[in-house]
Amino acid sequence: MARRRYLMAYDIADPKRLRRVCALMEDHGERLQYSVFLCDLSVAELAELESAVTDVMDLGEDSVVEIDLGLTSSPARVRSLGRPRRLPDAGPKIV
Repeated sequence: MARRRYLMAYDIADPKRLRRVCALMEDHGERLQYSVFLCDLSVAELAELESAVTDVMDLGEDSVVEIDLGLTSSPARVRSLGRPRRLPDAGPKIV
């Protein structure tokens, strides 16, 4: 099953919805910045995350941006400026 790497960012207006969306993102990826996550997901996992997030969001006030960085085997290059950051390794995490 092919997995793709996504950069996910959100802007949620209500603190209660914000906490719920944040928890969903933490369950599916690793935080890079306050509201930015790097997620390695299968098609099914992406659909599950999108469904769960849209159930929480107020679609008239909130937004989530997904940027497809490509297959985890050869994702787009991500570079940071300033304080160095170690990006998460590709693939699923066992907790």
